[in-house]
Amino acid sequence: MSPHLLYVGGEDHHLRIPFMLSMRDCGFRVTAAGSGDSSPFSRAGLAFRSFHFDRFVSPFSDWTAVKTLSTILRDVCPDLAQGYDTKPCLFLPLAARAADHPAIVRTICGRGWVFSSRSPLALAARPVYRATYRAAARSTNATVFETNEDCHFFERHGMTGKNGLVIPAGGGGIDVEGFRRALAASSPAEQLRGELGLGTSPVVITVARMTRGKGIPTLLKAAALVHRARPDVRFLLVGPRESEGPLAVTQAEIDRHAPYVMATGPRPDVPALLKLADVFAFPTEHREGVPRALLEAALAGLPIVSTSMPGCCEVIRDGWNGFLVPPRSPDRLAARTIDLLRDRNTAETMADRAEELVAQSFSLRMIVARHVALYGELLARTSRASAAGLASTQLSHEDASHRG
Repeated sequence: MSPHLLYVGGEDHHLRIPFMLSMRDCGFRVTAAGSGDSSPFSRAGLAFRSFHFDRFVSPFSDWTAVKTLSTILRDVCPDLAQGYDTKPCLFLPLAARAADHPAIVRTICGRGWVFSSRSPLALAARPVYRATYRAAARSTNATVFETNEDCHFFERHGMTGKNGLVIPAGGGGIDVEGFRRALAASSPAEQLRGELGLGTSPVVITVARMTRGKGIPTLLKAAALVHRARPDVRFLLVGPRESEGPLAVTQAEIDRHAPYVMATGPRPDVPALLKLADVFAFPTEHREGVPRALLEAALAGLPIVSTSMPGCCEVIRDGWNGFLVPPRSPDRLAARTIDLLRDRNTAETMADRAEELVAQSFSLRMIVARHVALYGELLARTSRASAAGLASTQLSHEDASHRG
């Protein structure tokens, strides 16, 4: 029977459906568990188990989530289980201790809020998270990192365990052909511009959670600076705000920049929105993995200005295929945005280079091949260990019968 894979993630887990379908095409059985909507998985014909957890600090919720995940592991009985995002990567190895232990893989998609924020709460939580990561590492067969910097950070703090390896965009990569089909099938730019009231204005877009850690306050300040120099430019902010709890920017902060800033909330038509824009701005202050938003913006042919954070630097090479600016620097962000709007020839050249880099280095096909090789190695080890354990048990029984 084909090996059974269980993929565990958060509310954005549906973005990995192309990866899961590709693994199924490679001959694996696939089940997903996540905290988001189950309907995308149903439409894709993938088995799905609901797994709810609080993204913020909540010890009781965390304990409940570990018990729920342990039950899912016992019910599904996967040969290999892989977790994505901060909390699932912590919960999965801990939950596996109470179930029949499958091979466990963690995928570290950046360091998250705890290791990015300088807030007192984040600083206080870091020792607890380091200890929990170390405990999780003891029950982990492999840890996949999206960047070398994250790999070195985990190794330096003893949080990697055995078999740490780097797979760029290991959180699922990007389905290059699928995204290009979505771009081609999306609504005409002129139609969307009319619906959003953008007219013929140049548009700077960002796709991110509307949180302080994602640099939205910096982007709003930069938008005000751009507006002074280019009153015709409009900023389009795409992504959730109301679900982001205490980390979110307020609606009042955004409203202060109307009418040149518009926040749409989450949208299902991101490819179409990217197609209507002129520049992609990514002001994150988080230590990201490889941000999917940057990969999609590059494939959409947009010139990019991003902060010089880990993960972002994997995609953008300053002055070659985009611009990098320091985080929390609205003046630099504004200046580079204006540069891309003004010098369209340079912007187009950079966009072409970014698109080519993403298609070559972060494609779904490459990510799948690397994972198939990893799974084969881990499952072979598990099989050998099981065979050795069975042989040891048989010898013990034989010894007992001889003694009897």
